[in-house]
Amino acid sequence: MSEENKHRATAAAILPLVGGAANVTSVAHCMTRLRLGLRDRSLVQEEALTALPAVMGVVEDDTYQIVLGPGAVARVTPEFEALVAAERAGAPGEPAAPAAPAGGSDPVTAEELAAQGAALRAERKARNATPFKLFLRRIANIFVPLIPALIGCGIIAGLNGLLVNLGRLPGLTPALAAIASGFMALIAVFVGYNTAKEFGGTPILGGAVASIIVYAKVADVEAFGQHLSPGQGGVLGALAAACLGVYVEKRCRRWVPESVDVLVTPTVTVLVSGLATLFGLMFLAGEVSSWIGDAADWLLAHGGAGAGLLLGGLFLPLVMLGLHQALIPIHTTLIEGAGFTVLLPILAMAGAGQVGAALAIYLRLPRNTSIRTTIKSALWPGFLGVGEPLIYGVSLPLGRPFVTACAGGAFGGAFVGLFNQLGTDVGSTAIGPSGWALFPLLDGNHGLARTIAVYAAGLLVGYVAGFVATYWFGFTKTMLAELNVAPDAPVPASPAPVATEERVTEKV
Repeated sequence: MSEENKHRATAAAILPLVGGAANVTSVAHCMTRLRLGLRDRSLVQEEALTALPAVMGVVEDDTYQIVLGPGAVARVTPEFEALVAAERAGAPGEPAAPAAPAGGSDPVTAEELAAQGAALRAERKARNATPFKLFLRRIANIFVPLIPALIGCGIIAGLNGLLVNLGRLPGLTPALAAIASGFMALIAVFVGYNTAKEFGGTPILGGAVASIIVYAKVADVEAFGQHLSPGQGGVLGALAAACLGVYVEKRCRRWVPESVDVLVTPTVTVLVSGLATLFGLMFLAGEVSSWIGDAADWLLAHGGAGAGLLLGGLFLPLVMLGLHQALIPIHTTLIEGAGFTVLLPILAMAGAGQVGAALAIYLRLPRNTSIRTTIKSALWPGFLGVGEPLIYGVSLPLGRPFVTACAGGAFGGAFVGLFNQLGTDVGSTAIGPSGWALFPLLDGNHGLARTIAVYAAGLLVGYVAGFVATYWFGFTKTMLAELNVAPDAPVPASPAPVATEERVTEKV
């Protein structure tokens, strides 16, 4: 089967299992997940969905998210959208009826662990529905659509740097530099556009206001006793300017008569928010951006190992709390200022700890073929930075192994942080990928070879530390007695019942 047919077949298999086109209200994707808006989530046939070979797992959040992995999701999504459009045009009707739920499962199988992961995830979702965390999610929604361009331009920038260092193709490298830098030069415009779209304004007005920041002639404008610089304030300034533009636009829509709205509202929105951007927001956002860069440099230069230990060890708990989304504009600001973010390679060590822990669980439970099968199917995505199947399908439901996996991430983060402290910056030119998928995006201040070597060694430290911590400290004797049995064998003690409402199932 050709690649195109394979992705079309995947989309065709998914559509009826989510209730058909009539149940789909929106379709989007990020780096690894197909994100669907659904009218009625009870129509989703989750067990059949997660049994599909291409599906690594599912996540319930504000959208219903199907984990397909990097690369595949970008190819499946347009096929899925085409099928939805075709079904609506050809045979509109009621969504398909859901399949009957499956029967009970053995308490120590991978299915049971997935159910426990679902319960934990549902609890986390309820906990995270606070105004502050919902606001952080909206901020993340502004930056997530930019990730593909950041990755593409970042890889081209890395290739160009390699060619320059080797002295090869001197006639091509200026063109590659222009291709790699064009998006970053205008990223503020895209941030302004997405901000207005996310907060209910007119997207093009948000982009228009944000474009003031990158206009070359702002150098003629003086604010707070100094001339502005093109790009000053960067993405943070664009975010603030577009938010102000949305506020002004909504006020105008409320008070301006409809007969002149098309003339007055855009003019007042751009004028008021533009003046505020030039004579306040650019300067203030520039100071904040400089502070973020200086703070990151100081933190890793003076306490790199300790900072890496905390960041690598606590990143997954931050994800569980929904607070990791606050890091996205920080990463983008660092990339805009220095060309790379030094935080992402450290945070990526959290995934290495999960991989090491999974290997230890695999060896500690030789009789539990169900859990071992889950680990075998989820391990390679874990190496590539797709950690949801391992986290929600294995380590988190088991409890202690999740903690020891975080310990592995802490050791890996400390290793990379130590080299930052010693003067070897290890950074990423884009956000999104992790694990082995981050190698093409690495950059630093001492050449690509050293940067890759430090990052690879950090991953190895994370693998080993996560493995050792989980192998020796991840299980109590009681846990081993209950878990290290074949799925069809009787267990020594009956575990507590697991809630099955709002299930989210990882692939086994």
